[in-house]
Amino acid sequence: MREIRLLAGMVLMVALLAGGCASTEQVQAVQQSATYWPLDSLALTYADPVAVAPLHDHPLRWVAFVVNPWGVVMDYTLNRPLYTLASGFPGLFGFTAEDAGLHAQRPSLFSR
Repeated sequence: MREIRLLAGMVLMVALLAGGCASTEQVQAVQQSATYWPLDSLALTYADPVAVAPLHDHPLRWVAFVVNPWGVVMDYTLNRPLYTLASGFPGLFGFTAEDAGLHAQRPSLFSR
């Protein structure tokens, strides 16, 4: 019985993660409209107001709203200090020039 519950839970998670916001028919309909511009990242959002309605929202989006503050706290308390420590000893931690460029783009807590 436990195996069946585990399998059903995994199937449900895959279905939630694989479910997209727009089907291929909706995307093709928007692409054929006269107002669609492929370089406009918000064209699909503006073209179909039903797709952005709360009833058609992905269920995991609400989980992301709840979990996001914890992610920000973890970023400032763990990730950024570890990057700062690693930048002081690049040979020891394998801190590369790419890591330094990404770390330099992050705003600090006191740069407001």
